[in-house]
Amino acid sequence: MFIGIDLGTSGLKAILVDERQHVVGSASVPLSLSRPRPGWSEQDSADWWAALLAAIDGLRERHPRELAAVAGIGLSGQMHGAVLLDAADTVLRPCILWNDTRASVECRTLEEQIPDLARIAGNRAMPGFPAPKLLWVRKHEPEIFARVARVLLPKAWLRLAMTGEAIEDMSDASGTLWLDVGGRVWSDTLLAATGLTSAAMPRLVEGNAQAGRLRADLCQRWGMTNAPVFAGGAGDNAAGAIGLGAIRAGDAFVSLGTSGVLFAATDRFRPYPDATVHAFCHALPGLWHQMGVTLSAAASLAWWAAIAGRHEADLLAEIGTVRAPSEVLFLPYLAGERTPHNDGSVRGGFAGLAAGTDRAAMTQAVLEGVAFSLRDCLDALAASGTRIEAADVIGGGSRSNAWVRILASVLGVPLHPLVEGEHGGAFGAARLGRLSVTGEDPAEICVPPVRRDAIEPERDLAEAYAARLAAYRRLYPAMRDAVVADQTTATSA
Repeated sequence: MFIGIDLGTSGLKAILVDERQHVVGSASVPLSLSRPRPGWSEQDSADWWAALLAAIDGLRERHPRELAAVAGIGLSGQMHGAVLLDAADTVLRPCILWNDTRASVECRTLEEQIPDLARIAGNRAMPGFPAPKLLWVRKHEPEIFARVARVLLPKAWLRLAMTGEAIEDMSDASGTLWLDVGGRVWSDTLLAATGLTSAAMPRLVEGNAQAGRLRADLCQRWGMTNAPVFAGGAGDNAAGAIGLGAIRAGDAFVSLGTSGVLFAATDRFRPYPDATVHAFCHALPGLWHQMGVTLSAAASLAWWAAIAGRHEADLLAEIGTVRAPSEVLFLPYLAGERTPHNDGSVRGGFAGLAAGTDRAAMTQAVLEGVAFSLRDCLDALAASGTRIEAADVIGGGSRSNAWVRILASVLGVPLHPLVEGEHGGAFGAARLGRLSVTGEDPAEICVPPVRRDAIEPERDLAEAYAARLAAYRRLYPAMRDAVVADQTTATSA
């Protein structure tokens, strides 16, 4: 038996997987986040720990025999969060999350200080990454920065709490701006730019390598005779790729989760910072991947549902079968945007509202706005030389047939929803947990799931969306300039 644990932004999920790769049990615990100021996003690591204990306790209650037989554990998690620890491994402040945009000024500082930043780290400086966050802390919270002895990503902090060891895998480490992504080692140059050394970093391992054992007291709590081995694990998107069997160059998927991701596996390090394409290590040796990211995908629909006072499913039902684009356009930049703009300050909005505009038209515009943003990601990857011919589609948004139809026609590629609900990063983490124990060939274990028939682009709809895409892209510079003007006015006042 194997456990996969996925520490997400909105919840923690744990699953039990048997030797036949069947999920025999699962438990989920919701998480909330704090937004103490506009653009800020934080979580308390104590809440992660409480959620982890509740999830595994739940599995123990329902599946005591299976839990006792667990041999390997894999971890997946939200990327880019900065957990700051002192010399006693005490957490110094709430974790600054991936969708926090406070460190925009520090990004410019990093890129000016290290012209080769993107070549080494595979990514441009973005406020969601830990490195600029540390510069922000050094400037605005110097008393905390002075006590920082170790910096961990969210899932690495969970590992520390469960094993007593500070270890991180290559894929998650790629999202720090401290890793030499091509060389798969910490970069002394990048660390020095933020006042750190490699002593503050966890030990690096590949995602399928062994990375600690469960603490004895937790083994006793959960009825385990032998301490399970931990795998290095993976960042959430790389773990999702492991679960989908996307481990060969050209394998691709779209994730319609809280954020939206277009993921493509590559057999070499291929940075393309000009369009803010992420280039990360994959969770297996000798593999990398590229990603285009929109920060608010399903989060945009959740936001609109809260504003409209309706459940998301009810809003989706209202739009029915999509025959033509909405007359309304929506920019999904609620938390800024990454690919291709790398703009943490831009904000979202509706355009084209009229007296006759109804709620269904606005809901459809939200779905289309996210699809247009992902088309920006597709075109950015294409400019880097990565062509995507087809893709799986996962995440909560993939359950909406209307949204997948819209997305296929906007992207112009066939999309494959899955026959059964996917378990996201948790299933990929469980696979890595297995590989760390057995040493099996990843190609034998990381096989693709059963897919539904492809949802193909619809010619008439695709042609109509091509025209709307051009209008959508004209809105970004207008919104950017409006935000800059507002900020200038506020500063001068």
